[in-house]
Amino acid sequence: MKKFIKTLPLLALLILLSSCSSVKVVADYDKEAKFNDYKTFAFFKTGIDKAEISDLDKRRILRAIEAELLAKGFTKSEKPDLLVSLFTKSQQRVDVYNNSWGNGGWGWGGYAGFGPGWGWGWNQQPSVSTSMQGHLYIDLIDANKKELVWQGMGTGYLSRNMEKKEARIKEFVTKIMEKYPPGTQQ
Repeated sequence: MKKFIKTLPLLALLILLSSCSSVKVVADYDKEAKFNDYKTFAFFKTGIDKAEISDLDKRRILRAIEAELLAKGFTKSEKPDLLVSLFTKSQQRVDVYNNSWGNGGWGWGGYAGFGPGWGWGWNQQPSVSTSMQGHLYIDLIDANKKELVWQGMGTGYLSRNMEKKEARIKEFVTKIMEKYPPGTQQ
């Protein structure tokens, strides 16, 4: 039983970390749009310029979106059917854990307060962790009507490590674009 109690915080941490690694995705679309008619795309520079992230991350996101659309059979064009825009939002998340696990140890005031002995104390030191949660919106706009026809949004935790960040951005975009076109999810 004592081993179980000692491993419980580690188990909880592992469950928490594994649940944080996924990207949660939702999509919305215009039910009147004829998605089979869209064959070409271009990036909507005006919308992309408004995204409040570094130019490096914008390029990473745009490369990932382009790769996904090309894989779906789209062609990049000067006269596109769809305009692609994006919007980002991030927030720092602070989690405070109060791990009040008891610790035994030698000290003064043993049995009945006489001499050294075994005592029981509580660790009241909370642990604090911070992480960055990001939201990526990918908007597909009908180029002729200038109307939003599809929007995908992914939410998940971001990495500050450059190699992990690149992989994480690809994961975000891939998961979001799995929802396009509507009705083709597996």
